[in-house]
Amino acid sequence: MTRLELNILGCGSATCTLRHVPSCQVLNVRDNLFMIDCGEGAQLAMRRMGLKFSRLGHIFISHLHGDHCFGLPGLLSTLALLGNTNGVTVHIFEDGARLLKDAMDYFCRERPYELRFNVIKVGHEVIYEDDAITVETIPLVHRVPTVGFIFREKPKMRHINAEMVKFHNVPNYALNTLRQGGDYVTPEGVIVPNSHLTRPADPSLSYAYCSDTMFTPKVIRAVQGVDWLYHEATYGDECEAKAKQRFHSTSRQAATVAHEAGAKRLILGHYSKRYLDETPLLEQAREVFPNTILGNEGLTVDLNKL
Repeated sequence: MTRLELNILGCGSATCTLRHVPSCQVLNVRDNLFMIDCGEGAQLAMRRMGLKFSRLGHIFISHLHGDHCFGLPGLLSTLALLGNTNGVTVHIFEDGARLLKDAMDYFCRERPYELRFNVIKVGHEVIYEDDAITVETIPLVHRVPTVGFIFREKPKMRHINAEMVKFHNVPNYALNTLRQGGDYVTPEGVIVPNSHLTRPADPSLSYAYCSDTMFTPKVIRAVQGVDWLYHEATYGDECEAKAKQRFHSTSRQAATVAHEAGAKRLILGHYSKRYLDETPLLEQAREVFPNTILGNEGLTVDLNKL
């Protein structure tokens, strides 16, 4: 299977504590790193988790609250100090792009790498694509313009059945066609079906990141059918009214999104500083959606293991 790992660098809410730091994740797709939100101290967390700065090419910012983007100047400056020459693209709202460009041009104007900005908007659209994945935005409901992100693997190639390939004397130049689903035609014109020569491809997985948002059916529709869902769970049941007032969600509401969207696994995060133990949040979520885990700093999740 191809490498698809989620690294959680920070899963606290706006106020830092000794237990949690602000939101930040890094998705490893075939050893290419994609950062999702960038709370304070992101570069230190990357060091602790052994993530290579040189493999980081894209940073996706869900919204312009400080606990989701204040780590950007420090991280981008660190890349410059390390002599990174690879370009970095920050996917961010227009105001954030302008402010960050001004800050970096003032404090770190002699960067050895190209800093690019892709301006995003609230909506549902594909904002990035390569040979392995697509990344799309989904609209969330918060106090400022906010989006979530869905990372989707593209269809993978089929696996060669070495024994049958040898039996039918298939030449090496035809193997890539087989991996892509094509049949093999012998020199005599006999068609050997692809299903005789290959095994099915590994499943293509999807990961949805829902940062700050109140509970709404809009989000359920947007993440329908994803394999893995990260959803903020700032509060427990006892603070449901406060969650609604502050445009956040409870852990039970996060679990309801996962259940009604048909997700396979749920990761909670963005915990309020009031909780010294998130076990009650996990228990409340599992009453609705048993396949739930708590996010935590330093946690690495192999997304291939559903």
